[in-house]
Amino acid sequence: MSQQLVPAGQNGSGSGVPRTTRVGGEGMFRDYVSIYIAEQMFGIPVLQVQDVLGPQRITRVPLAPPEVAGSLNLRGRIVTAIDLRRRLHLPKREDGGKTMSVVVDHGGELYSLLVDSVGEVLSLSTATFEGNPATLNQTWREVSVGIHRLEGSLIIILDVARLLDFSVNISAA
Repeated sequence: MSQQLVPAGQNGSGSGVPRTTRVGGEGMFRDYVSIYIAEQMFGIPVLQVQDVLGPQRITRVPLAPPEVAGSLNLRGRIVTAIDLRRRLHLPKREDGGKTMSVVVDHGGELYSLLVDSVGEVLSLSTATFEGNPATLNQTWREVSVGIHRLEGSLIIILDVARLLDFSVNISAA
């Protein structure tokens, strides 16, 4: 079976509006916003993404967990900013470059996930979805639902609910 990797909205539907699951000529597809952290591609279900922002002014929150970078103001709403590098136990960026924010809705609250960069919306066949392999980093297995193998790379599909569950301490690998 061939693997189809196309930006959402370019699937012949003509609407240009990504849908989370749809039936195409070769089966069912799901749409994910691709993000990059430490050169690894991750995916977030498109319907959980509310906004994508460039660098933002973030205010530190005293006594917050280390993964909480602070808070930011998004059109009058206070949004908690989560540093995904820290949450996934990855090293700080060496270049000190600017981060991007992917705003997600979880339990009626908005969270800004700080990432290195944001790619495009990918439509991936459900036939290429696999559960987490045993060789995947333990930290990443705890916050992901599975993977898709792409040509020359791997996209890890994040479980936003588990990623934002601070009652569970994600173990360092």
